[in-house]
Amino acid sequence: MTPVAVPGPAEPEGARGRRLLHRSARPAAAALSGAALYLSFPPRPLWWLALPAFALLGWTLRGRRPRAGFGLGALTGLGFLLPLLVWTGEEVGPVPWLALAAVESLFVAATCLGVAAVSRLPAWPVFAAAVWVLGEAVRARVPFGGFPWGKIAFGQADGVFLPLAAVGGTPVLGFAVVLCGFGLYEVVRLALVRRATGALPRGPLAAAALCALAPVTGAAAALPLVSTDAEDGTATVAAVQGNVPRLGLDFNAQRRAVLDNHARRTEQLAADVAAGRVPEPDFVLWPENSSDLDPYRNPDARAVIDRAVRAVGVPTVVGAVLTPETGHLRNTLVQWDPARGPVATYDKRHVQPFGEYIPMRSVVRIFDKDVDRVSRDFGPGEEVGVFDLAGTRVGLATCYEAAFDWAVRDTVTHGARLLSVPSNNATFGRSEMTYQQLAMDRVRAVEHSRTVVVPVTSGVSAIILPDGRIVRQSKMFTPDALVAQVPLRSSLTPATRMGVLPEAALAAAALGGLGWAAARGVRARRGAVRGGAARDGATRDGAARGREETAAGPGAAADHQ
Repeated sequence: MTPVAVPGPAEPEGARGRRLLHRSARPAAAALSGAALYLSFPPRPLWWLALPAFALLGWTLRGRRPRAGFGLGALTGLGFLLPLLVWTGEEVGPVPWLALAAVESLFVAATCLGVAAVSRLPAWPVFAAAVWVLGEAVRARVPFGGFPWGKIAFGQADGVFLPLAAVGGTPVLGFAVVLCGFGLYEVVRLALVRRATGALPRGPLAAAALCALAPVTGAAAALPLVSTDAEDGTATVAAVQGNVPRLGLDFNAQRRAVLDNHARRTEQLAADVAAGRVPEPDFVLWPENSSDLDPYRNPDARAVIDRAVRAVGVPTVVGAVLTPETGHLRNTLVQWDPARGPVATYDKRHVQPFGEYIPMRSVVRIFDKDVDRVSRDFGPGEEVGVFDLAGTRVGLATCYEAAFDWAVRDTVTHGARLLSVPSNNATFGRSEMTYQQLAMDRVRAVEHSRTVVVPVTSGVSAIILPDGRIVRQSKMFTPDALVAQVPLRSSLTPATRMGVLPEAALAAAALGGLGWAAARGVRARRGAVRGGAARDGATRDGAARGREETAAGPGAAADHQ
């Protein structure tokens, strides 16, 4: 006879809803933490949102299995990077934007896997914050030289943690923010446990509070490293923003118009100086791509530049595209002397993949026909860029290079007293990209205690003091010339002196935590196996005794009792 299945009682509608809500709570929290991280970045002055973002991420990941941590981390990465990088699709459509955000989110997912793995360790916020820094370090190096955009430090230009950039650069600044966020979550969690049970010792709660408060204390202690004193006198600098005729990638088809704009605005600056409306600059800085006509091969472009530089009468740095007969193009900054013409050059060392050169061009073409807009690849330079401009040693990092720790630090260790980051963001229209990049430059100013001058084709150009404050700033897509007297400095911050060492130390701590968590997991599994074997053995022994007693009869059983 076939047994008939009897249906169990129907699940109440409310219970089903609660179960669904419980299952979706952590994925929703993961995505929300990513969105909060995005909102903490410029142009919004909401840097403090990074703290609740990481507190929420701590609740999401603590105690999860690594595989679950990876999936939740992917949601965090998408919630963070999809809106942060939307400018990458400003003119070429959504495919590059979505692809970049998806790939970079995988790095965040792998990082969150590591955070979940170390979340059961004592003092886990310390290890988890170190794992985050390790994830950022990897993302800044691979693939194709890395993509550091979205490092937590770059969202903290207005924050209380900014002085820590002078202590250990972007790794220490980012570590402090993440540690404070995870520490805040742990304080709340342990306080609730103590309130519910009354059995929690004070030690763990004090340790969690230390994780939350130590970064703020460290930032306060680092304040003396942030100074605007003129150690080597001052310089009067001018940053010219000539503007572009139209937005978008067609910018590069308007090369002569862009060059004329910058020359015209420089000549107007010369007239303003002659009339006493602005002080005379010691040198002038033009943006990246201010002359996409090669002045070495185009006599007309050379004449336009030469006339403008002679008018202003001081050394001028011109951003140019050099087009040799063979080989790669060069994104070059040219030092132009009013009497002698071009006297020195700096070739951009970190050229931008998929922007200035196309890796795997034939494969990329399958997915994006616009790839051939970059018809000829740019090649990287090899020399560190430091120009002597009227007696001031000026370090040069072109646009995208400002995102890389080494590219800026190299110029300071080679004697730069002031930094310039000439940029061209006309391609990205009125997006948030220019504000995100400006925040990077402000962090670099504090990190190396140097004035940073940012001449941009279309905005926002700025002059930034060594404490990260902006003293001159242009409007977007408006011709302008910013002039200011700024301090020159030669002392080296701890961050400049140590270079990559703080990042390496935090990476080592992260790897140590991951190794410790793995070892604990192995021991736990072995203990579970031994415990299971012991239970199985006890069960077998009991069964064997039962069989023996049955075989011996009731009397034997009574004697045994």
